[in-house]
Amino acid sequence: MQQEVIISGFGGQGTLFAGQLLAYAAMDNGYHVTWIPSYGPEMRGGKARCTVIVADEPIGSPLVRRPSAAIVLNLPSMEAFEPAIKPGGVLVVNSSLIPQESERDDIQVVYVPASDMATELGNVRMANVICLAALMEATGIVPVAAIEQALEDHLPERHRKLLGMNREAIRQGAAMVES
Repeated sequence: MQQEVIISGFGGQGTLFAGQLLAYAAMDNGYHVTWIPSYGPEMRGGKARCTVIVADEPIGSPLVRRPSAAIVLNLPSMEAFEPAIKPGGVLVVNSSLIPQESERDDIQVVYVPASDMATELGNVRMANVICLAALMEATGIVPVAAIEQALEDHLPERHRKLLGMNREAIRQGAAMVES
């Protein structure tokens, strides 16, 4: 098994954090992992993305050209990565910020109004975790519970006050796929 995931949005949306969370969850569950961030020079608002590869064997190359899954948090990310997903792959779309629907019929597309849901939770910055949980529920790359455990084990001390809100974001994101 090898799953290649791209998480993309703009700076400040937590794309890199979502990728780290997936990488920690996979690593803590015995998988081989690569995590590579990519971002523009802007502090916030510029392009931000990361690639995460999760495999049960050593990973030959960290480069991802045709991901098996992607989370797109804004419209430029949708335009850039929707065409790249392998047939049979999964695309999680933050439908709060992306008004268009996918034109592909050879992938599973999960529309999650993540920014709206996160705002209702009390922090729009939870949209990344909502989408990550939806992706895990849709793909099974790692169990949703592993994401929650990675959050518990690896969340920096300065953000521990957000742990409960992150747990609720995980539950709500997974529920979007269950329903």
